[in-house]
Amino acid sequence: MDKVVFANEDGENIELFILEETTISESHYILAAEDESEDSTAYILKETSRNGDDIVFSMVEDDNEFDAVLSVFEELMDDTDFE
Repeated sequence: MDKVVFANEDGENIELFILEETTISESHYILAAEDESEDSTAYILKETSRNGDDIVFSMVEDDNEFDAVLSVFEELMDDTDFE
């Protein structure tokens, strides 16, 4: 499983496992979790910029956008229970 390093608001780097990815209306999203277990906290991240091999992702904060992307990930990962 691929990993991404995400810097949180405190500047700490967190390694996240990429569970799934999708593109909606030309925006690229990933579903990432802190570990590979089913009880892990997951995050929806949106690609906000790309410079060569460096890609910057940001947390999806807009509720409507989050709900829409979550529903796509739920369909893609129909064997996973999201809470």
